Amino acid sequence: MATQTTASCTGSTLLQPISEIINLPVDQVNFVACQLFALLMAVWFRLYLHPSKTSPFIRHVVATLLGFYLALFCFGWYSLHFLVQSGLSYSVMVFVGLEHMHKYCFIVTLGYLILCQVTRVYVFDYGMYSADFTGPMMVITQKITSLAFEIHDGLTKREGQLTPSQKYLAIRRMPSLLEYLSYNCNFMGILAGPTCSYNDYMAFIEGTCYQPRHQENANGKENGKYKQIEPSSKNDVISKLCTCAVSLGIYLSLCKLLPVEHSINDDFVSSTPFHLQVIYLYLAMLALRPKYYFVWTLADAINNAAGFGFNGYNKDGSPRWDLISNLRILDIEFATSFKMFLDNWNIQTALWLKRVCYERCPINPMAATFLLSAMWHGVYPGYYLTFLTGIAMTMAARAVRHNIRPYFLGSDSHKRIYDVVTWAGTQVAISYTVAPFVLLAVGRSLKFYRSWYFCLHLLCLLVVVALPVKSRRRQAKEQQDGLKDNLADLGSTDNNCNQKDKAT
Repeated sequence: MATQTTASCTGSTLLQPISEIINLPVDQVNFVACQLFALLMAVWFRLYLHPSKTSPFIRHVVATLLGFYLALFCFGWYSLHFLVQSGLSYSVMVFVGLEHMHKYCFIVTLGYLILCQVTRVYVFDYGMYSADFTGPMMVITQKITSLAFEIHDGLTKREGQLTPSQKYLAIRRMPSLLEYLSYNCNFMGILAGPTCSYNDYMAFIEGTCYQPRHQENANGKENGKYKQIEPSSKNDVISKLCTCAVSLGIYLSLCKLLPVEHSINDDFVSSTPFHLQVIYLYLAMLALRPKYYFVWTLADAINNAAGFGFNGYNKDGSPRWDLISNLRILDIEFATSFKMFLDNWNIQTALWLKRVCYERCPINPMAATFLLSAMWHGVYPGYYLTFLTGIAMTMAARAVRHNIRPYFLGSDSHKRIYDVVTWAGTQVAISYTVAPFVLLAVGRSLKFYRSWYFCLHLLCLLVVVALPVKSRRRQAKEQQDGLKDNLADLGSTDNNCNQKDKAT
């Protein structure tokens, strides 16, 4: 197996012997080895290039050069795409007027990513589901587009035009080329992210990321006790590395025993009762998720080891290192709603979609957000089937929660029953929705849905028609209108009272 993938590996073949011994593609071995090397470099970076000892310039230079080295080792000359994408986007930021810079930057960055994805999938190797150079480009795309919108907010809008989160993220000066490259290509996030805000990254580089966030999240007494001490990430890093080890072990043990592709096997579909097909699909997806748990948790641990990711203190004074965490495993596995699952899965990507698309799109923001997510993920038809199905699932889940959930909140026993039923429904709905994402090809994806008789699509349609629910923007608008009416009534009442007082 490993020798077959050598030709498709664009990076170093130094670890080819290890790849053959453990029977994994060499590009995946390169990825894990580089992430472990990045973990060691992160510890060194925090100890020997601490902000109290080293200037931000040196920290930027070292973080960027290490990032380029890891990219070259993993992807070879394909890593030049990272520089081309970053260079084109930075040129747009510098030479295009601030009023429209963010739009052109979004088009150029996403367009270049899609061009590379089309080339990789349809020119080189359709169906290659391994480490590839477009993975890091997806994270760089998030960072560049977020940066462009944050610069636009900071340099063209007044404070009153921004939401509280946009005020915090707004950038008040154009980053230098070094700062820009360091943000996009630093060794901590070049291979697997996660994405982060530019202001948070700069606070980490300059060593100002600890005290302000602590003052925001802790009470005064704890603040006086802890604010002078830089919090340690050791316990969190060790805990996350243990999670990585368990996740990797589970994935390697189960991924070949429970392949998702088996769910569309003709013999399996014809001979297996439908309820057992449902259970098998759930177990297959359950066995697949630890791969993502491993990659994202390891990336989070690397950033934490370097001192990045501090998010204030808990009530007991212990530090929180989840500022850029990408998932919450228990909340995912025990999610009782479609929204709860999505809110805890790939968290930083969800925040990017919210900040760049959902909060800014004037027409049907939910559909636009799912479409952008599909375009960002790649050009496989299965991605688009997954996110189109996700729109229907989200609308149906909102309708159920809005219309049915209130009837089960009267007692604890009823709520527990509701939670169990919605947990099972959520896990089945997620598995059904995500199956094309794994199957990739349109033929196999439609074959899967046909084997299920498109039952959840039809159920979603029935629920949305039978249980209509107002959009969140419409609800917010009605609440604002109601508030204005109440204020107007209150004002007229005050005027009447004042007139009576004057008459007396």
